[in-house]
Amino acid sequence: MEYNFSEIEKRWQKAWAENKTYKVTEDKSKQKFYVLNMFPYPSGAGLHVGHPLGYIASDIYARFKRLQGFNVLNPMGYDAYGLPAEQYAIQTGQHPAITTETNIDHYREQLDKIGFSFDWDREVRTCDPKYYHWTQWAFIKMFNSFFCNDTQKAYPIADLIKHFETEGTENLNVAQSESLHFSAETWKSMSEVEQQKTLMNYRIAYLGETVVNWCPGLGTVLANDEVVNGVSERGGYPVVQKKMQQWCLRTSAYAQRLLDGLEHINWTDSIKETQRNWIGRSEGTEMEFKYCLGSDASSNNAEGSKETAEEGSFTIFTTRADTIFGVTFMVLAPESELVDKLTTNAQRAAVDDYLSYVKKRTELERMSDRKVTGVFSGSYAINPFTGDKIPVWISEYVLSGYGTGAIMAVPAHDSRDYAFAKHFNLPIIPLIEGADVTEESFDAKEGIVMNSPREGVQTLDGFNLNGKTVKEAIAATKDFVTKHQLGRVKVNYRLRDAIFSRQRYWGEPFPVYYKNGMPYMLPEECLPLELPDIDQYKPTENGEPPLGRAKKWAWDERQKQVVDKSLVDDKSVFPLELNTMPGFAGSSAYYLRYMDPHNDHALVGKEADEYWKSVDLYVGGTEHATGHLIYSRFWNKFLYDCGVSCQEEPYKKLINQGMIQGRSNFVYRVVSEDHSKAPLFVSKGLKDQYKTTPIHVWVNLVKNDILDVEAFKQWRPEYNNAEFILEDDKYICGWAVEKMSKSMYNVVNPDDIIKDYGADTLRLYEMFLGPVEASKPWDTNGIDGCHRFLKKFWSLFWGRATEDKLVVDDAQPTKESLKTVHKLIKKVTEDIEKFSYNTAVSAFMIAVNEMGQQQCHNVELLQKMIVVLAPFAPHVAEELWHVLGNEGSVCDASWPNYDEKYLVESEIQLTISFNGKARYQKTFAADADNATIESEVRADERSLKYIDGKQIVKVIIVPKKIVNIVIK
Repeated sequence: MEYNFSEIEKRWQKAWAENKTYKVTEDKSKQKFYVLNMFPYPSGAGLHVGHPLGYIASDIYARFKRLQGFNVLNPMGYDAYGLPAEQYAIQTGQHPAITTETNIDHYREQLDKIGFSFDWDREVRTCDPKYYHWTQWAFIKMFNSFFCNDTQKAYPIADLIKHFETEGTENLNVAQSESLHFSAETWKSMSEVEQQKTLMNYRIAYLGETVVNWCPGLGTVLANDEVVNGVSERGGYPVVQKKMQQWCLRTSAYAQRLLDGLEHINWTDSIKETQRNWIGRSEGTEMEFKYCLGSDASSNNAEGSKETAEEGSFTIFTTRADTIFGVTFMVLAPESELVDKLTTNAQRAAVDDYLSYVKKRTELERMSDRKVTGVFSGSYAINPFTGDKIPVWISEYVLSGYGTGAIMAVPAHDSRDYAFAKHFNLPIIPLIEGADVTEESFDAKEGIVMNSPREGVQTLDGFNLNGKTVKEAIAATKDFVTKHQLGRVKVNYRLRDAIFSRQRYWGEPFPVYYKNGMPYMLPEECLPLELPDIDQYKPTENGEPPLGRAKKWAWDERQKQVVDKSLVDDKSVFPLELNTMPGFAGSSAYYLRYMDPHNDHALVGKEADEYWKSVDLYVGGTEHATGHLIYSRFWNKFLYDCGVSCQEEPYKKLINQGMIQGRSNFVYRVVSEDHSKAPLFVSKGLKDQYKTTPIHVWVNLVKNDILDVEAFKQWRPEYNNAEFILEDDKYICGWAVEKMSKSMYNVVNPDDIIKDYGADTLRLYEMFLGPVEASKPWDTNGIDGCHRFLKKFWSLFWGRATEDKLVVDDAQPTKESLKTVHKLIKKVTEDIEKFSYNTAVSAFMIAVNEMGQQQCHNVELLQKMIVVLAPFAPHVAEELWHVLGNEGSVCDASWPNYDEKYLVESEIQLTISFNGKARYQKTFAADADNATIESEVRADERSLKYIDGKQIVKVIIVPKKIVNIVIK
């Protein structure tokens, strides 16, 4: 019988859906296993063959664990909010919900064709009010919580208010935006507005002034990864740095817990290190520097008069307080509030010009770009140890979000400080004997500090570090700073609070209204606050976010409902928040919602949460190594503090799938000055005889690098009358491996592969391409091999395609066949656990070839092979499972065990050579010694014709490989 993959796959996809084969419930009699894919965004372009790579890998593992007897949760949903749908709505006027629905329908259709074992009854969409109800609920919880540094845990804000009422800020160690000090009496004397402003300093979800990537063209704040070379990735609009009041989440409070949690999860070292670097823990010292406004704006001298009147002070953070005697200038971040204070009139124009330049640069560009820029403020800081005046500069290489936004520069021992000093001709003072002043740092050095301070420099209390090692110098300086109240020892983190506002329409609404200018939360029982309809999706004419266009967008506090904003009286009816939440709002806790998606009373019910606990296997791309994984872990830790999540870490094991790259094809157009002539294309092998230009061509017009010339002519009008210089009557295209992109015409639609080869072939081939974690090129030239393998496997059951008769039997299998199948079971079991799917597919191919050569059709062995193949090629496995008369789905079969006794080598096969030339192969007992092997070879009648009449000089036996008989 012919292997009719199209009919088989459609039949079983329909049956699985009708029978709800993949529906899962909490079954306490079984051990659970939770497999999760990172939330996909349903774009209008649909899937290309690179997208399903991770889904196929996780689906194989999910099916494998189910066959092992686990109760497997394998859900799927959609990260449905985002700019693409909104920009399309702005251009066309079509509601983003319609576009999103269309895209989701297309995605679902494509996913179903590939045969995934998703429990679609658990599908979630971030744009569904029933889903974002719980995003809004979590935000309210964060607004009404604060973080205690001592216990490293979140608590209700009501507990903090009680503390203020009795002790003020005394005996309080909590996460806060700025250090505040007040008594209980002061707190009680505050008005409600004053109290609310004070509490905003401590809330986990808070309103704060922050520098953002503002895109006027899109009318919204963008994340760093949405900005490329100073313009928006979508649309190419200019982006500037701007201070705005934004909703923020106090992720920085959880920095240490985020670091500590990495020790308890099974992630790759590279991803863990990426997270550690992003969190950026550093132990150091905060020091106070007094400053004075300089009278000479042109002076760059680090050693000005010590008699200038002090105007104020600012704080710097350094991990190397011991380098204080090598400081020759200070640097402020351009966004620092000190910039305006310290800029003198003489320097104002230069500073303003510089700030205009920096506004067009994202933090990502500033961190990666090593070019030197900066401007002198005109003012000086005072070295607290020596009293020296130090010029204060402003430069983009200092970021406002790390430390205090101000640094002391030690150019002798820091690469960026060194480059800055050289560029602006500032002093450089070495601190270590023999130190190379161009090296990046000396953190690891244990050399002797010889020059701290320089000879003749007077210091506070005569303090010096001469003769101390670096380690000793750091400790001594910290002690001195603390003792003399020049600062304090502090642990700092690079991780900053997450900006949580977007000035756009298509996102989760904030459950927030404003009374007397202060934000208040909607009652939880009134959630969800649904996104209103508006007539246009761009910002209002006066610059408000798109929600400013909503007519019914005010909150009636008495009626507890949304009303027309014309009713706003600031007494009982108040304006609602106009911003919406960012993309990561909906994707931060979706794994919890999958556990209990239809619960109307909680994000996740206690019973479901305690059963599924956390994700056992999480699969997704490395592009989420920082943003999503940091935010999601933070979100889960907060919910853990609230008693909602029963596990502190959401994802036990993480696998990052690689990228499937496109195999691009080129045609070579002969360069001609006469544009009136028809375009002429020369085949690859002849192109060096002409001056040519390579042009990308749609991969669907090429098969095995041979161009379908007639189809190419029809592809684009300008090629209708094209002419071709062929080789062997064919046009051979050039090729290259590149990123899959529509512009390179190398995007391969999985629907086309499924149509020509079937979903099972697609699944096998994507795994066969290489290790799951590696990037690899897509090459349709190799897909035939996987398809032929499935045909061969099919033929083990049906024989020839022309015969409609099963050939399976109950004949006693040979030792060779038993060995083949049990070796396969062992190999595939081990490879799936290691995610080494490519080698598992290879093992299948070898086993099927061996079974064919052995002419083995034993039903028991073939049935084991069906089950082992089922995770990879579920459609053909299901078909053959039922062909053999089994009841129920192959998904519910039992994973076969292998028996070691069948894997023991009882025989070995050696190649017999004469004078180095292989002549035949011979089988020997596995334990045969060399004497026995030589004796049997000499006696073999096949040897006689080579030995007859000749002398055997020697016999060379290479164990388990060859026997070589040297004759003359």
